[in-house]
Amino acid sequence: MIDLSEIPVAKPAKGSAGKTGTWRVLRPVIRYDKCTRCRLCIMYCVENTIDQEPNLYPKIDYDYCKGCGVCAQVCPTKAIAMVPEVK
Repeated sequence: MIDLSEIPVAKPAKGSAGKTGTWRVLRPVIRYDKCTRCRLCIMYCVENTIDQEPNLYPKIDYDYCKGCGVCAQVCPTKAIAMVPEVK
């Protein structure tokens, strides 16, 4: 039997290669009036750029967000919209 507490777990780290949000074409924007704080956007964010303090709304770190849109796709209330990036 394998003791699960002894298995090493890797967690993604932000920006090991530097800030990556500069080439983003679309930016996720959270509509807080529709957000239910379900945390699905946080769980599915492939870059680990969305965080949430207890009892608060999620916050996106745009320095590292690549604009992939996964967060918008998994949001059950469609509270995240992908909008054109303005430079």
